[in-house]
Amino acid sequence: MKYSRIAGTGSYLPERILTNAELETMVDTTDEWIKSRTGIERRHIAAPGQTTVDLAEQAARRALDAAGLTPQDVDLIVFGTTTPDLIFPNCGALLQARLGIHGCPALGLEAACSGFIFALSVADKFVRMGEAKCALVIGAETLSRMLDWTDRNTAVLFGDGAGAVVLQPSDEPGILSTHLHTEGSHQDLLNCPVGVSRGFAPEADGRVPLFIRMAGAEVFKIAVRSLGSIVDETLAANNLDKSAIDWLIPHQANLRIIQATAKKLEMPMERVILTVQDHGNTSAASVPMAFDIGVRSGRVKRGELVLLEAFGGGFTWGSALIRF
Repeated sequence: MKYSRIAGTGSYLPERILTNAELETMVDTTDEWIKSRTGIERRHIAAPGQTTVDLAEQAARRALDAAGLTPQDVDLIVFGTTTPDLIFPNCGALLQARLGIHGCPALGLEAACSGFIFALSVADKFVRMGEAKCALVIGAETLSRMLDWTDRNTAVLFGDGAGAVVLQPSDEPGILSTHLHTEGSHQDLLNCPVGVSRGFAPEADGRVPLFIRMAGAEVFKIAVRSLGSIVDETLAANNLDKSAIDWLIPHQANLRIIQATAKKLEMPMERVILTVQDHGNTSAASVPMAFDIGVRSGRVKRGELVLLEAFGGGFTWGSALIRF
């Protein structure tokens, strides 16, 4: 039986850093308020004209370099994002052209903050079935383009960035299992309420509401419960005790949610890769960026057991258990 394994990781952040102190001058908030409720201290913001695919290209090239491969080795691209450059072609196709790749499947996938986990699960199946030998999996976002900078409940939370991994076939298990869930009945708690089919009707003040809207308290409670449940599901599916996990690499949305998941695993925070303080919530980009940082810092090592998890609008949530 063939498995897929992660051969390389990469990430990229735009240069512009927006601190909590700067946000204090833009919206009714304080550094203390932001840090106490989210753990966020700063976030990166894409430059004018810098797109999601611009960020993704840099992360992809770094992941390929880490794997010792070239773009011409890639025979599948799965690209998770909520903030595509265009309605179509999808970001996978745009990235394919940037990298000079021709003919391979290039998919765009939207599952909000769980987008990378969903994309990883799809690519894993292609590799396991022998339909891909080098899969490039991306999570990238420019969420700053979707923020209402007068809304302190959302403007302080999000940032921009990109992460990538390369999957290749392996005789030994790499990705042990993935677990995906969606609950559409909660769609009104976290969304962007416009679209092509529904329309982009302006509000009373003439602005088009292309903004993230979130009922924070309700989202927090459901996220903690859902992520706790998927930890149990992942461990049970692999007949493992929670003590077997070497590293938790969670979606970097809120420090309190991350701490709740670590507590569920009885895992000290020293075994959790944390980037939320520096990046904010980068949606689909947060897990692969944190993974890359964990690897490049020398903390996450080959052979260790890593649990990835994410929760996002939809609601969507998912996990991946990986022997790195």
